[in-house]
Amino acid sequence: MNFDENEPQSVREERFAAERADRREARKAASLDLRGAHLGVAIVTIALALLSWNGKLVALGIVGGVFLLWFSAALAWAYADGDHGRHALQRAYSVTFGWGDGF
Repeated sequence: MNFDENEPQSVREERFAAERADRREARKAASLDLRGAHLGVAIVTIALALLSWNGKLVALGIVGGVFLLWFSAALAWAYADGDHGRHALQRAYSVTFGWGDGF
């Protein structure tokens, strides 16, 4: 987004809206790499299973609740950003568990 101070406000708003729409379409067209997210979900699942097996129900509820809240916030953000359906779910999944790429 370039800023031209001599440009009328209405023209600037139209240009910014067009640039945002172009970026949104490019983001929707790009495929998401979910391998790291799958690894992240596997790690969280193992951790939750271990917490459950050891009887740490409070910790299980806290860890599970944090990831549920994180996924819900990411899904709401993707939906507000204009994504709907499967792509919104994939983006939220990638945002929530994509830290598995670091392993």
